[in-house]
Amino acid sequence: MRALIRHALLIAAGLVMVYPLLWMIASSIKPDALIFREPSLLPTETDFGHYADGWNALSHPFGVYLMNSAVVVLGALLGNLVSCSMAAYAFARLKFRGRAFFFGMMMLTLMVPIYVLIIPQYVMFSKIEWVNTFLPLIVPKFLATDAFFIFLMIQFFRSLPTELDEAAKIDGAGYWRIYFRILLPISLPALATTAIFTFIWTWNDFLGQLIYLTKPELQTAPVALRNYVDATSGASWGSLFAMSVVTLIPVFIVFLVGQRYLVKGIATTGMK
Repeated sequence: MRALIRHALLIAAGLVMVYPLLWMIASSIKPDALIFREPSLLPTETDFGHYADGWNALSHPFGVYLMNSAVVVLGALLGNLVSCSMAAYAFARLKFRGRAFFFGMMMLTLMVPIYVLIIPQYVMFSKIEWVNTFLPLIVPKFLATDAFFIFLMIQFFRSLPTELDEAAKIDGAGYWRIYFRILLPISLPALATTAIFTFIWTWNDFLGQLIYLTKPELQTAPVALRNYVDATSGASWGSLFAMSVVTLIPVFIVFLVGQRYLVKGIATTGMK
């Protein structure tokens, strides 16, 4: 009986949390006049034209903004996987002078609010003329600037037996070979977790992309949605919700494909 009540409460709480998403999806196929008049998730009338109208409502087709988001996400994803795994390997498996100090400094960056860094970063990228390019959003990822992912991979590398490294050294393997041929192939859960979080956080990032990408042809999907509201003065909510649904589809696909690795990666690193 207690289990039945617990499951009923969990299902009810889940429905409450997912209701806004379901309401947005239902509103994307309702006529504008019924969106705020009918709170029901089952529309009495449907209007699928919002998707076609929303796709072409801005100065460029919405596919341009989705493609820009894809470029930024893929660059950030590749940068985080390469740089964070290399930094984590150094902290977790190598011995060098100042390792504890640099590890402490790296962890300290987790506590620095992003809003403190925005202005100096913008000034720096503006001086080297990177504003209105994808470079400020991609290049820092290749410099291991996401301490959270470094720490996550450090925890995973530390969970692996050091006998792997020692056996590889006996066979004549150097540090690079141990990193590429031994540790990376068995670090798939940690790499997948990093990739999924990087994809979701970068895809949904609004502030950074709003600051550095002001030209319409370079803007990404989250910024385009903001512009869409400004362009229509909020008159066509159905089209806005339709494009919001389109923007969410890649995130859902990535999460569904990688959730198995995501759970495994978090469980593996979280037990340390």
